[in-house]
Amino acid sequence: MVDQVERNKTILKKYIPEAAVDTIAKWIYVYDFKLKIKKSRASVYGDYRPPVKGLNHQITVNHDLNPYAFLTTLIHEIAHLSAWKKHGNKIQSHGKEWKHEYRNLLSPFLNESIYPTDIAAALKEYLQNPAASMCSDRKLFKVLNKYNTRATEFILLEDIPIKATFLTNDNVAFIKEKKIRTRFLCTKVNTKQEYLFHGLAQVKPVKNEIEAKIQSNRSFLN
Repeated sequence: MVDQVERNKTILKKYIPEAAVDTIAKWIYVYDFKLKIKKSRASVYGDYRPPVKGLNHQITVNHDLNPYAFLTTLIHEIAHLSAWKKHGNKIQSHGKEWKHEYRNLLSPFLNESIYPTDIAAALKEYLQNPAASMCSDRKLFKVLNKYNTRATEFILLEDIPIKATFLTNDNVAFIKEKKIRTRFLCTKVNTKQEYLFHGLAQVKPVKNEIEAKIQSNRSFLN
């Protein structure tokens, strides 16, 4: 056990606040799951998969999250694991059982040694009724984004003008058309198909459709 926990600590120090490392390293051992660090995914920050065909529980988290977002996402997924162990697959993915586990697991971390005051306050509010994704909570999502340190050309979709052209994480070009409640109707440049995007989606603005096509093609060739 000791060797495994120490190996977990070595990995976790790269991704989460140092004050949380000891507890999370022990949880990986106690909850007995495989943690995989994944490349950036546009649709999810992390996910949980229950054991199948003799394989272990598996949790994945995107590598490029800042330490506070990484920790919050990881505990979100551990809550799924804990709920599955207690209730199996007979419950809703983000139902009351998961909410209960998430509150119990995350609450002890909400102190100044781990989270900045503004994030801790937003998380306490969020935990009153946690949603399936941090993106669903505008206040939490924005305060977490304040602590991004990696250089990026991406901004929030809601912050670019109507009729602006943008690229998604996977270099697909769209035009922002109009707002529909909390989402924006966008047209895919090469097919003219329409899609709805959340206003908090992270996108890369480009000058026009021609530049968007050039960058998309460059990414495909690479």
